[in-house]
Amino acid sequence: MKNTIEFYKYQGTGNDFIMIDNRDLQFPKQQPFIEKLCDRRFGIGGDGLILLETDENDAFDFRMVYYNADGNESTMCGNGGRCLVAFAHFLDVFEEKCRFIAIDGPHEAQIDNGIVKLKMIDVEKIEKDGEDFVLNTGSPHYVRYVDSLQTLDVYQEGRNLRNAEAYKSEGINVNFVEKKDDQTLFVRTYERGVEDETYSCGTGATAAALTFLKSTPKNSVAIKVLGGNLKVYAEQNNDHFHNIWLEGPAQQVFRGKIDL
Repeated sequence: MKNTIEFYKYQGTGNDFIMIDNRDLQFPKQQPFIEKLCDRRFGIGGDGLILLETDENDAFDFRMVYYNADGNESTMCGNGGRCLVAFAHFLDVFEEKCRFIAIDGPHEAQIDNGIVKLKMIDVEKIEKDGEDFVLNTGSPHYVRYVDSLQTLDVYQEGRNLRNAEAYKSEGINVNFVEKKDDQTLFVRTYERGVEDETYSCGTGATAAALTFLKSTPKNSVAIKVLGGNLKVYAEQNNDHFHNIWLEGPAQQVFRGKIDL
């Protein structure tokens, strides 16, 4: 007799994820199976898969376990975290505000009418690689400022940088940023694990925002991505950023069941 798993599909500014309520710990955490589920032709399809689990120490409302589309467990995903908050709210895990634990540590979040605001980890430093920036916002990111981002070959340029000798072994997400005005950035991201451009990347939007905010007195910036609009808030002390929040929509797209 086949086991059947109920799944939900969520998207946050076009970054889409398979959501599984795994509080009973019955989901098989096997790389080939997860990779197949994320396949857009032979599975459900998604930029990643996220398990909602109970925190074993009961210190948090829930635990986030995130897998890239290649089926491997990965580092923090900002949009995935926002979507998981929306999913947990749908499951009545919390009412308006929550605290959850992820691979990069604890997070706070709140939801209001489909808009999720997620607190990100502190960022201690922003390094330079030539004229570009390298930092970790829960996942490693490379940030390059460009002109005419709309016509840039993000797939090829991002793939080249992601596979550069310095970053090839662990991989890095590559963000291309165009300053639209003093309050808005346009960001496109090539994501490791997906190995392609995605419609949005939450930790990438955060990384781009911090490289912009470091040279201004501002404490927020609007981020335009292919899949919509985000906003990042942060406080800074020299290169140290804290009280960082990523804000944007998160929506349930559909739900279904799949046989194991």
